[in-house]
Amino acid sequence: MTARAADRARYDRATAHLDAPLAIVDLDAFDANADDLVRRAGGKPIRVASKSVRCRALLERVLDKDGFAGVMAFTLAESLWLARSGFDDILLAYPSADRASYAELAADPKLAAAVTVMVDDPAQLRFIDEARGGGREVIRVCLELDTSLKLFGGRVRVGARRSPLHSPVQVADMARAVARRPGFKVVGIMAYEGHIAGVGDSVAGQPLRSRAVRLMQATARRELAERRGAVVRALRAVVPDLEFVNGGGTGSVQHTAAEDAVTEIGAGSGLYVPRLFDNYTSFSGRPAALFALPVVRRPGVGVVTVLGGGYPASGAAGPDRLPVPHLPEGLRYDPQEGPGEVQTPLLGSPADDLLIGDKVWFRHAKAGELCERFDMLHLVAGDAVTATVPTYRGEGHTFL
Repeated sequence: MTARAADRARYDRATAHLDAPLAIVDLDAFDANADDLVRRAGGKPIRVASKSVRCRALLERVLDKDGFAGVMAFTLAESLWLARSGFDDILLAYPSADRASYAELAADPKLAAAVTVMVDDPAQLRFIDEARGGGREVIRVCLELDTSLKLFGGRVRVGARRSPLHSPVQVADMARAVARRPGFKVVGIMAYEGHIAGVGDSVAGQPLRSRAVRLMQATARRELAERRGAVVRALRAVVPDLEFVNGGGTGSVQHTAAEDAVTEIGAGSGLYVPRLFDNYTSFSGRPAALFALPVVRRPGVGVVTVLGGGYPASGAAGPDRLPVPHLPEGLRYDPQEGPGEVQTPLLGSPADDLLIGDKVWFRHAKAGELCERFDMLHLVAGDAVTATVPTYRGEGHTFL
């Protein structure tokens, strides 16, 4: 029996009493992935990205482990909810335009002490001040550095279009703009190198593309390490008591941790290890989050139909954004239909061994987005469900 076949047998036994559709997290794999992230971080703390987990119980589980400290949230409303739930170190990784939440933040000393917001433009400071509604608490601010690699005088850009702050001078000027405005304090800087951390460098069947990605990433790492060091020096000249310098992502943990300027690593997808993280030479994780769909039809030889399945991930639309049939091995989509809103046909010889009601196990393309489809996660240890915990959605929250 292969390792994947053994996993299927375990998951089927663990959930035999449960009807699909359902989602699970394999705790053995989850914990092993967490340990690997800590190993690769080389002693620097990891701030866990909540958007890649979207389950309070699992955020608490990973933060109980040595090597993890703090949450990187994705909306301001989520940040306030987590702070009220007992999380006390929350970095909002994206700018917000949530007036009501800013008013709450500025009016509550506990929230203001626990939550750090992201800015990269003086207009955002004006927006926050206009939203305060009389609240006088000092707002903790993190600046974001644009990590993109610019070549040929800026005519070619590699990386996400995020912050407008690219140079040491721009970051220092932004820090001065914050310092001149009462009610704000710069406490950190974040730089997410998505073109390094979030792009696989070993794509099956594409050796030339994989080599090109590795060359690009090596160039980008060198450029960013030098520029980030200069940015942090310039920022510390304005903010001597800077609390943190956050960088990295699941795919670049060990490289970013090696930079002296970086004090903490941001990561989250490496806990669940969705399919987009299969194509890396720097690490390999164990799939921990899966969902099961039930077989509801057998249209013919070599074909079964499962209920649901149309769960595409965010990003540029393409086959890599689709979930993949994972267990049993050997199933594939019908290219004329793909995964459907209500039903999904699957092709392959394993279909002939599946009966009505059997489960087919899938992996989502990205990490936490799976939790927007399910209210609950069944936590599996060995071949048993040891707990069932709500996702954000299961607690009544769909923050985005």
